[in-house]
Amino acid sequence: MGNASIPNYDSLPEYFYHWVKEKPNYPFLKQPKGKDWKILTYQDAYDEASRMTSALQNLGLKKGDHVAIYSKNCYHWILADLAIMMGGFVSVPLYFNLSAIQLGQVLSQSDAKVVFVGKLDNWSGHAEEIDKDTQIIRFPHYQGNANATEGLLWDDLVLRNESFEQGYIPDPKELWTIMFTSGTTGMPKGVMHIHKTPIQIIKDDNKYDWIGIANHPEPQLLSYLPLNHVAEKIGVYAIALMLGGTISFGESIETFAKNLQDTQPTVFFAVPRIWTKFYLAVANKLPLKRQRLFFNIPLLSSIIKKKIRYGLGMANAKVVATGSAITPTYLKKWYRSLGIHLIEAYGMTEVCGSITNSPMRDAPADSVGKPVPGCEVKIDPKTKEVLMKSPYMMKGYYKDPELTTKVLKNGWLHSGDKGTFDENGFLKIIGRVSDAFKTSKGKYITPNPLEEKIEKNELIEQVCIAGLGIPQPIAIVNLSEVAQAVTKEEIESSLDNTLVSLNEDLANYTRVSTIIVDSKTWNTENALLTPTLKIRRGEIDNQFGQHFLDWHNDKKNVIWI
Repeated sequence: MGNASIPNYDSLPEYFYHWVKEKPNYPFLKQPKGKDWKILTYQDAYDEASRMTSALQNLGLKKGDHVAIYSKNCYHWILADLAIMMGGFVSVPLYFNLSAIQLGQVLSQSDAKVVFVGKLDNWSGHAEEIDKDTQIIRFPHYQGNANATEGLLWDDLVLRNESFEQGYIPDPKELWTIMFTSGTTGMPKGVMHIHKTPIQIIKDDNKYDWIGIANHPEPQLLSYLPLNHVAEKIGVYAIALMLGGTISFGESIETFAKNLQDTQPTVFFAVPRIWTKFYLAVANKLPLKRQRLFFNIPLLSSIIKKKIRYGLGMANAKVVATGSAITPTYLKKWYRSLGIHLIEAYGMTEVCGSITNSPMRDAPADSVGKPVPGCEVKIDPKTKEVLMKSPYMMKGYYKDPELTTKVLKNGWLHSGDKGTFDENGFLKIIGRVSDAFKTSKGKYITPNPLEEKIEKNELIEQVCIAGLGIPQPIAIVNLSEVAQAVTKEEIESSLDNTLVSLNEDLANYTRVSTIIVDSKTWNTENALLTPTLKIRRGEIDNQFGQHFLDWHNDKKNVIWI
């Protein structure tokens, strides 16, 4: 059973009020600016957030009204969200890199009366897409980011409005948030969750001592993944509020490694793309062959591993998790060799986070662990789709009862993922049901297992298996930083070898005919990645599909584009 005591409340704002009372001067939010950190205590945060709540009320907002946040992570993001909860409003957090048109659509779809506009890469044309009835409140300008000039100024509103003694205490069954998905599979969907859910998740984790989050009170956390994403909302924000922790932020992509080193979090979550970047950064400085050599010398091994863990910002990490996309086996094994156990979190926004985890040390590296206590997972015998049932289930998609009924059938949530259980009850995810495609030979290809084998090559950072309607699958790849120090001939030779060893054990129709090296980096701007850094396969087909057959027919094994 859990061995740490968590104060007993039913909503996040109540936990916030508790810590403001218990330890008003404890650091709650830390924002870096160059070498300095701006620090807000729990009391500072309460004073500023409650003034913003008064401002929202003075703008005419009533309990239950929807308020959106459109910003990268920063301390104002948390203050805005607290202000929303303290007034009994519903928080609608949005991905910070939506296009102007997407922003307009999602704001309209969510019925937001107010939108907080903050730290952004791009604000060009966005204001024009926002309905005239939606009030804009803009955060103070963050240096190096886009400059919004529309709407009311945060600082002006804070100065003009009064703080108050007691914020709103919601009913646990009231609507807490509408979280819009990243739109991997089309238009973003607004997932509705109630106040009780995040509380229940962490209390249950404590009760069953499942991941052991609550065994580390006053956690130190770094918030850098989109705060509107369910993993960050639960794994950083809710944990900080419930356990009285400190949230630090990253200043920019360039300073991320330094901010992480300075923070040395005790609880840390990252998506596979980030874990891959860390792995490649280390491999760039200390090639894998030399690592293996050094790791076999006992005294040297422990010194080097300690140094690597510190360099990665993992010196104090007690709970380290991965998720959002499938984490390749080789990555988990490499981190394990450093003494870092990556706990896989497999789930969906619709179940408010994870439905399976792998806290157990004997979890097979190619699995996503076992169902969270109190949750159920089964495999559809016909389609192999993963079906889930959980106490943390969404209340449905906002204003879309049709889609809600399509996804929630007989109490089971249809995940869209394909999976299998092994004989010990560990779940393995094979990929999305919709990812499988048919070649011109009429054979179905499941991309994920092929991609995982290709990704083992440290010259490759991203890979997408494609080939709809052509005889064999092809692999389109993005090279890693490690490849920058290698000649083109060496890269080709390495990719050739990868292709040969990949195809050795495969049936003819599954063999990958060609590797295509795309010289442009895949990112959210060119729509090839989602905001959570997953590959958009549909977009790969859109942008490259017309060349698939030519690439397949080309006599060269490796093609550069």
